[in-house]
Amino acid sequence: MLAWTIYLSFAGALLEALLPQRGPGSKPALARWVALLVALAGFALAIAGYAAGMGQGRMVITDAAWVPAMGIHYLLAADGISRVLVLLTGLAAVAGVLFSWNVGHRTNEFFAFFLALIGGVYGVFLSFDFFLLFVFYEIAIVPKYFLIAIWGSTRREYAAMKLALYSFAGSAMVLVVLLAAYAAAGSHTTSLIGLSHAGLPVHLQMWAFPLTFLGFGILAGLWPLHTWAPTGHVAAPTAASMLLAGVVMKLGAYGCLRVAMTLFPHGMDPWGFSFLGIGSWRSVFAVLAVIGILYGALVALVQTDFKFVIGYSSVSHMGFVLLGLMTLNQIGLDGAVLQMFSHGVLAGLLFAIVGRMVYDRTHTRQLAELEQMQLSKRLPFAAWAFVIAGIASMGLPGFSGFVAELQVLIGSWTANPWWTATAGVGIVVGIAYTWRALQKAFFSDAPPAPHLHEHGHELAAITWPEATGFALLGLASLIVGLYPRILLDSIEPAVKALLAGGMR
Repeated sequence: MLAWTIYLSFAGALLEALLPQRGPGSKPALARWVALLVALAGFALAIAGYAAGMGQGRMVITDAAWVPAMGIHYLLAADGISRVLVLLTGLAAVAGVLFSWNVGHRTNEFFAFFLALIGGVYGVFLSFDFFLLFVFYEIAIVPKYFLIAIWGSTRREYAAMKLALYSFAGSAMVLVVLLAAYAAAGSHTTSLIGLSHAGLPVHLQMWAFPLTFLGFGILAGLWPLHTWAPTGHVAAPTAASMLLAGVVMKLGAYGCLRVAMTLFPHGMDPWGFSFLGIGSWRSVFAVLAVIGILYGALVALVQTDFKFVIGYSSVSHMGFVLLGLMTLNQIGLDGAVLQMFSHGVLAGLLFAIVGRMVYDRTHTRQLAELEQMQLSKRLPFAAWAFVIAGIASMGLPGFSGFVAELQVLIGSWTANPWWTATAGVGIVVGIAYTWRALQKAFFSDAPPAPHLHEHGHELAAITWPEATGFALLGLASLIVGLYPRILLDSIEPAVKALLAGGMR
């Protein structure tokens, strides 16, 4: 059932590409409805697959010889972690289409790239063959470039190229490890399960782990290789920003967990010596994650561009995912996976509010200009939507972010209290930058700008696709926040299985 999320997405992309592009035969409305129906079908399959897999372990979906001479299989499977992330992808796809309802330039091409990206993401989360996962990972990179370069805004060509170069640099690292692991395992399988049981040499794991974690970590926003993220978020159109923060950055974190940590667990062993208190690659990446949390929050605090605030906050919140992975304990890893879902929902919602509800109407993202527009009166829905999304992002109890970050902090306290203390400072700064952006953009008491009449006294009303998209994402965060067991019942057994398999 879950495999059809991949096939439907690619079929939808092909159908969109075949629709008339320009002239009297072109129908932008048809392209929108086709995209929405495909996204809804994928989301429905994700929900059905998630419900069917609850209480069960890893299940093989498809296993067929792909390149028999090399032992490469078209192997799709799903455990609790995969199912949660597939569910997130379906949710993000539907919301992304709804918040792109106003796209009028080459509409069918836009949604063709959009659905191709979604298909690639589904494929990564369901692949249990290293080579197949790598192929889907690369497929997902290409549509990102075109979505930003063609439909983006500020320095879009630069941002698209920077994102592509960073992504391909990380992919090159992963490819080197793929070839080395394949050769060390006897050159007869690329299955993740087979490689994990192949007894890869410890000396190989000691260099393969950091190279793989770094290669995937680039896409997860690992500091200091995070700089593509804010630039890409700001330049991307709304839906692309939502997908970048919502699911594409999760590809990197998922690769760190599913590949680096599972195949090369000895790479996290102590070195036998320490430097500045750091004695293993585990400590190195935990420290980088903590720096990313604090650095992203501090930089977001001083931004003057509304979208840059959300872009750097995304880097900060992804730091919690990477920190949770490095705790190597049950509660920390549970929190990391739950934070992937929570951040995917909330970051997507924040980018939708800033990009679609605010920027597309005011044509500015500068907080100094928004401060004089009295948007709380002119766009009350957007103002209160940002209040809800903002407090959820801060970690208010009752929303998904609170449960996820709390688990990460508890897990990191068990591993190293200093990690938790520094990450806690990042949370406090996060409250500050969210409050500052909220006050400046929506609830400022600054007098109206003298040239306010140039923008018109009335801004376009919030449309039904925007309201529906907000309700969908906000409700998802609320449900998980009030009843986290709905996801944790699937996440916990999968994490326990990974830990029992030697990932300590």
